Amino acid sequence: MTPTRRPHHAAVLALALAGVTAVAGCAAGGAPAGAGTSGAPASASASASPSAAPTTDPAAQARVDAALAALEAEFDARVGVSAVDTGDGRSIGHRADERFLYASSLKALAAAALLDVTTADDLAERATWTSADVAAAGYSPVTELHVVGGLSYAELAEAAVRKSDNTALNLVLDRVGGPAALDAWLTDLGDDETEVVDQEPELNRPTAGSDANTTTPAASTADLRAVAVGDALAADDRAQLLDWMSGNATGDALVRAGAPDGWVVADKSGGAGGVRNDVAVVTPPGREPIVLSVLTARNDADYDDALVARAAAAVLAEFE
Repeated sequence: MTPTRRPHHAAVLALALAGVTAVAGCAAGGAPAGAGTSGAPASASASASPSAAPTTDPAAQARVDAALAALEAEFDARVGVSAVDTGDGRSIGHRADERFLYASSLKALAAAALLDVTTADDLAERATWTSADVAAAGYSPVTELHVVGGLSYAELAEAAVRKSDNTALNLVLDRVGGPAALDAWLTDLGDDETEVVDQEPELNRPTAGSDANTTTPAASTADLRAVAVGDALAADDRAQLLDWMSGNATGDALVRAGAPDGWVVADKSGGAGGVRNDVAVVTPPGREPIVLSVLTARNDADYDDALVARAAAAVLAEFE
């Protein structure tokens, strides 16, 4: 693990953004959201860093737009998608520049930041917390069992990504310097869209007229491409992040359920109220990964995993 951020981050993400903002699908500028296959992916090396010029097949884009518009009508929802094939540069987007609450999908990026700004010795340090911290954070299936004795920061990052543990995220955020520090890390990466303001559970609550705790599908995909497929992280850090995402226990009904048979999915989900998201590295057999973000927000209804799975299926079918 490297103790400081590498100065080429912004250049890495600028290339990634070029690949995932080429097509926005439906009109951009929406308001913030209201109220398969598992296992480790094929090894992604620095050679998979963004390089292929982005291309979009108009017929494929039209099919995806039509399919997602039908899903939006069926579920009374907005669906935002951004996908890029890191091998050949093909990209597809739908509401790719509109804002959505990121919810717990942020935990993958928080873990990436932790890996980037710490050493192996730092990650081995143990953190402690109280029962009150767990109660305040909400859903914490791992940390509620370790109030006595604590866990290492590596174990906390794993709990945040694999189990979506809220207290674990808050402790990881504390270790990197808080939400503002993660926001600055993303800005250093080249992401001027994602607005990290709060920790758990406040990050799940929309603020009228504010971009707080939101991202766009294009920014989400560019971030994930940079840290999980490109070379924004050191190779060992990238491998660790992908390992944690491959063991995600909360994503089986999401992108993984919509992926073609034999495609390997490493993902991080998020959900709150009507918001349901999944960000994923999807690796077809014998090919470079496809990086995909599916962000959804239902109107006046709880989220539905099927919306994410079916949206992912519509998008990934165009990459077969």
